[in-house]
Amino acid sequence: MDYAPLIEKRRARLAELETQIADPALFADAARAGELMREHRRTQELLRDWETLLAEQQQAEDARALVSAEDEEMAELAAAELAELEPHIAELTERVQYSLLPRDATEDRDALIELRAGTGGDEAALFAGDLLGMYQRYAERRGWKFEILDAAPNDIGGFKEATVRVSGEEVFRFLKYESGVHRVQRVPATETQGRIHTSTATVAVLPEAEEVDVVIRPEDLRIETCRSGGAGGQHVNRTESAVQIFHLPTGIMVRCEQERSQLKNRETGMKILRARLFEMKQREAQQSYSAQRRALIGSGGREEKIRTYNFPQNRLTDHRIGYTAYNLDIVVTTGALEELIAHMQHAEMAERMEELQ
Repeated sequence: MDYAPLIEKRRARLAELETQIADPALFADAARAGELMREHRRTQELLRDWETLLAEQQQAEDARALVSAEDEEMAELAAAELAELEPHIAELTERVQYSLLPRDATEDRDALIELRAGTGGDEAALFAGDLLGMYQRYAERRGWKFEILDAAPNDIGGFKEATVRVSGEEVFRFLKYESGVHRVQRVPATETQGRIHTSTATVAVLPEAEEVDVVIRPEDLRIETCRSGGAGGQHVNRTESAVQIFHLPTGIMVRCEQERSQLKNRETGMKILRARLFEMKQREAQQSYSAQRRALIGSGGREEKIRTYNFPQNRLTDHRIGYTAYNLDIVVTTGALEELIAHMQHAEMAERMEELQ
């Protein structure tokens, strides 16, 4: 595919952005200014990558011409240079391709992750806890902030459900592939016969919504307060800090009791509600996606089985792209999701590039 026409459009767009950014009036709208500044940075990075790619492609072409030279020493040097250039050219090409794709506005956003134990009783709750720890360690590897907004632990160290907020650079871009049913196959600690059990946990990753994304009318809400449950000493028993928010038109209910302050729990609950309503809005928009892309990134629904974690075989399999790796222990205990997510991104990018042709 010839990228030059698309690159020229981005050059023109960069000039427009620089004109807009030079206008002091822009910064009266902080959200708009931030959006344009991010687009300006991404466009600059794309054009730098493009210039580097063109230069390295020319270097590689020159090196190929020398590989068959009669001077053996020169041929060896050219072969060594080519071996060094080719992987970097492939990486640059992929980066340029990704940058040229129509951008999903939510990819820059922070994300909420909602985890729930599925079928399997206590073992499902333990697995949900394992996933929670895996995502926390992955966030740490990327330098993101990981904040538990609400959680319902069980008596054996697992979680019936949990909601976390992950904030940082392009969080939703990397975590969006995690929505769906995660299946685990292993021998539970409570199993005396050594039999392998199958349990599930569900994950929903929601882009964090802004107030302008969805309109929530006060008359559509019923907000109740109650006493928090679980550990917490006298404060739990004496104050009504927990908040339940009902969105009457959709039937969505959000409960928050993680904070000691009723006000903070209400703010957190509204943040979660806004994200869920935004997700509903986006899922309607996803109907316009190609069937192939919907199959790849999924509907984001909790009913869709996306991945199997087979501990006896140390195997991790993502069913959407047929990816299998035998390093499950490392992925779960250290949060090493980079390779899997890179494969998901590559597959999505390939499908989207086909749509552009």
